[in-house]
Amino acid sequence: MKSLMIRQCVYYTGILVCFFSITGCKDYLDREPLDAIPNERYWKNTEQLEMAMTAIFSRVKAKNTVDMENMGENTMWPSTNQYKDIGSGVFPVTQPTVNDEWRNMYRDIRESNTFLANYRTAAETSPGANELLAAEVRVLRALAYSFVVSFWGDVPLVLRPLELGDEEVYGERTPREEVVDFILADLDTAAAILSPTIPTGNRLGRINKGAALALKARIALAEGRYDVAEEAAKAVMDLGVYRLYSNGNPATSYWELFTNAGKLANGRNQETILARLHLMDIIMHNLSREIQVPDQSARFVPTRSLVDSYLCTDGLPINKSPMYQDSTYESIFRNRDPRMTQTILVPGDTWGGRYDGRPINENDNPSVFMRPKFNQDGRGCMTTTGYYYKKYVTPSAVGLVGRDDNDIHLIRYAEVLLTYAEARFEQGKLTQEDLDRSINLLRDRVGMVHMDLGFMAANGLDVRTEIRRERRVELALEGQRYFDVRRWKEGERLAAPIEGVKAAWFPELSRGSFRISPEGYLQAQWNRRFEDPKNYLWPIPQPQLDRNPKLGQNPGW
Repeated sequence: MKSLMIRQCVYYTGILVCFFSITGCKDYLDREPLDAIPNERYWKNTEQLEMAMTAIFSRVKAKNTVDMENMGENTMWPSTNQYKDIGSGVFPVTQPTVNDEWRNMYRDIRESNTFLANYRTAAETSPGANELLAAEVRVLRALAYSFVVSFWGDVPLVLRPLELGDEEVYGERTPREEVVDFILADLDTAAAILSPTIPTGNRLGRINKGAALALKARIALAEGRYDVAEEAAKAVMDLGVYRLYSNGNPATSYWELFTNAGKLANGRNQETILARLHLMDIIMHNLSREIQVPDQSARFVPTRSLVDSYLCTDGLPINKSPMYQDSTYESIFRNRDPRMTQTILVPGDTWGGRYDGRPINENDNPSVFMRPKFNQDGRGCMTTTGYYYKKYVTPSAVGLVGRDDNDIHLIRYAEVLLTYAEARFEQGKLTQEDLDRSINLLRDRVGMVHMDLGFMAANGLDVRTEIRRERRVELALEGQRYFDVRRWKEGERLAAPIEGVKAAWFPELSRGSFRISPEGYLQAQWNRRFEDPKNYLWPIPQPQLDRNPKLGQNPGW
């Protein structure tokens, strides 16, 4: 189905890119050219408002959400990558991505402010239509602010379009708590207006009440406001419109959600609360190819840290379970949480990476993966850790450039359930009933044994650790890991070397230029560091400091 949202993103974004610039300043501070639609001739009717809202929505991170996984320790990008550099702690205040994120987020905030300052002048096509669009814009502005607060802490709280003569352009930063207070209240305002039903038809992919509440729950959890996070998550649960995606087969349901079968347009997905939709030949991305690129190195590869985090099917971690075997590469995938083999490529899986690490035999089927490839010969997909992802991969799209049209999931109901459980625990209120209505629904989908408080106590498992583990494996490759590690104050994880397979499994790793850890594991990156408190915040970008010294710099930078 060609949704209205997708068609508008293509047609209207180009029209409005220059328009929004006339009411604000590029980079939050720079003057923009005035060759755009005059402000007084716009904002006349609901159709124009919808065009403007869609233009803002078109800027929301799509595949770039997955790219941010490279800042955490779940994933390794093989070559130079700015997100990877940020995650490794080795980057300067002049790092371009740091400034780009500032510019892009404040661009979204500026455009949202312009909309909200002008929408009331427009004639409505139906009662309440304009307020509904304004509510969607409030959610988009809150999403942008959630990134700048996480990256920089105290940030300028800008709530109106600014001109160069406004003192606020060169003002100081607003305390983080005050910014968070505002965006949580603004999400409440939006939620009170938005419809609780899942958008369909021409509104497919649009923002609804569930999206406003789910984003509120995410932000409140990140800021340690656990009572607010619990309340917001429970409100989403109580809407009664969301359910975990399932095709009836625990062995494939989780994986299928991230394929074309899980697209919102198919009408079967009642789990995804907020997504960036894609449509063949109109809006596409390149994720499948980047994960299993058939003639180069895989751009996203799982790390040993992620692989080892999956429980065994008895509910115990690998260091406690008698079911765990690591004598061979194949053995580590046996008797594990089924999400492991629905996220990470397993010998025998179909893939798009062509010839794997077996000696090349023209009689072998290159569409079946059996062994990782450690040399780059242009005939197959190389891995720097020995592991590959299958999550988010459509094998038929791997051989093509930029021909993926599966949706990018920004907020799922699964995350809401995880937020509810974590928020309850952090308030000392978690019960087995809470787990059964949240985390155990995720486990039921894949046929995994339940999380049981009595079992964990009997086996010496820390409940907080297990809740965090659950979030890690459920949301792997969805761009959340870096933010979680930082909010948990576990920055030391980001300083550890990135490791891969056990070298003893593959004789070729004992030869050549491979770096092997003292414990016998392939090392893909080792020049990492994390300074506390420095790396819990990003530096204020140097270009922004040059324009406005009143912003000040974050500690350690």
